Amino acid sequence: MLGTLVNVLAILAGGGIGLLAGRGLGLGVQETAVQGIGLAVLLIGLGMSLQAHTGILAVILALALGGSLGRLADIDGRLNRGGDRLRRALGRVAGEGFTQGFVTATLLYCVGAMAIMGALEGGLRGHHDILYAKAMLDGLTAVVFAASLGIGVLFSALAVLVYQGSIALLARQLAPLLAGSAQEAMTGVGGLLIVAIALNMVGATRLKVADLLPAIPLAPLLASWLSRFGL
Repeated sequence: MLGTLVNVLAILAGGGIGLLAGRGLGLGVQETAVQGIGLAVLLIGLGMSLQAHTGILAVILALALGGSLGRLADIDGRLNRGGDRLRRALGRVAGEGFTQGFVTATLLYCVGAMAIMGALEGGLRGHHDILYAKAMLDGLTAVVFAASLGIGVLFSALAVLVYQGSIALLARQLAPLLAGSAQEAMTGVGGLLIVAIALNMVGATRLKVADLLPAIPLAPLLASWLSRFGL
């Protein structure tokens, strides 16, 4: 859990700095900063998605099936409504961009393969290098997000704590499912979802990325199943 706790603290620290810095920045500067970080996120997502050399079919099936399940469950709507409830509970402290900041940061910090593989490494071997690197990246992006989107970004740290902490605690049960083509498929799906987040950040699309989240656990399962047939 140490790596996850460091990750959470980095988000809170970066978000706190961003809140202070954002007060002196105009809306135009904030918007440009978010678009700039969105382009960097796009690059990261493309790099991850291109690693899926042997699990392409699993990636396609996972996105199709996972997106359908997510839409039926209305994950995107539930996540946004949860953010709205938090905003109302906080009152004036939250600000207008609370829900967008909470949802965007939560998705970005939890979707990538670094979150899953880092938590597994920490839970299985006590190695936290991946999550330390992720903490640095998340802390830097939290500065920009919080400066433009407000305090909602800090609350994404709670989602990271629950998500990565759960994976670390269940590491021994999950590790056998994430090897070889299964890991590649999961990384490919995670990368494409990060690309979708980046496209939303720069204003190119309005994809409901949260509805695609079931594709992440489905990808390694489908890859393992397809590998039995040589696919």
